[in-house]
Amino acid sequence: MPRSLHDDSIIIDGLIIAKWGPDIFRAMRAGGVTAANCTCSVWEGFPESMKAIAEWKQWFGEYDDLIIQVLDTDDIHRAKREGKTGVILGWQNAVGFGDHLPFVPVYKQLGLGVVQLTYNTATTVGSGCYESHDGGLTDFGHDLVAELNRVGIVIDLSHVGARTSADAILASKKPVAYSHCLPASLKAHPRNKSDEQLRALADKGGFVGVTVFPPFLKRGLDSSIDDYVEAIETIIDVVGEDQVGIGTDFTQGHGDEFFRYITHDKGHGRKLTEFGTVKMPRGFERIEDFPNLTAALERHQWRESRIRKVMGENWLRFLSEVWGR
Repeated sequence: MPRSLHDDSIIIDGLIIAKWGPDIFRAMRAGGVTAANCTCSVWEGFPESMKAIAEWKQWFGEYDDLIIQVLDTDDIHRAKREGKTGVILGWQNAVGFGDHLPFVPVYKQLGLGVVQLTYNTATTVGSGCYESHDGGLTDFGHDLVAELNRVGIVIDLSHVGARTSADAILASKKPVAYSHCLPASLKAHPRNKSDEQLRALADKGGFVGVTVFPPFLKRGLDSSIDDYVEAIETIIDVVGEDQVGIGTDFTQGHGDEFFRYITHDKGHGRKLTEFGTVKMPRGFERIEDFPNLTAALERHQWRESRIRKVMGENWLRFLSEVWGR
């Protein structure tokens, strides 16, 4: 039987924040996901972030039939060849470094591949998108950007405040990413990015991963996979098809306690936003549904070359540029 376009393509998800464990590893395999940026720290500081990486190291041994750790893009190609999912360890906040720059290369050696500068609110690095006052990138933030550049860790700005993002884009000597975002032109929301923000990032070679998270989509909980395709096409119209990919932000397996944790400042402070019941778009409700996305892009009469690029090849090229291979 001939392989489908989905089976034949490299499929990369720029961000998943699921409830990690064997059920999700099997889901990624069922969806044909070649590699994913897997969040293992949000509000957690140094001890818990280190424990999370230690747990992943155990999983890499215990479930080596399903997952492998990604240290460079060669590992993503190996995952494709071996029919496994490559796991890129990622953080959605920089607090795991404990404001101690020498920890950055240590975590790089452990396999940390992506770090968001700040998650929703302010830290010693800069401000998040829900902070009432965005003071921009701090002096320490500038030092951190330089160190992340030096060791080759991707800088993510998805939940970062507009001014802090703009500062980081200018400060970084390597291209940076919005790993999971949507266009503000379709829905005004603190987490969505304006055309100006998207262009500023893309003009310096940056990358845009498009999220499927329904609260940020134009039709919210009434969204379908076709609404998600519309969002991808909208961003492509702004930055071009070579700098866009997928960054679903799937939260599969998590319950109310998790959403309470991520929607409060530092996990336990003031409420920042309210999602209610998160119902993923019809047709793309679970990680296992990834083949439906490729099929939807074909239904929307995308060229095969564009589908391959957006589903994974663009991410692969961007990661290689930042990581060095």
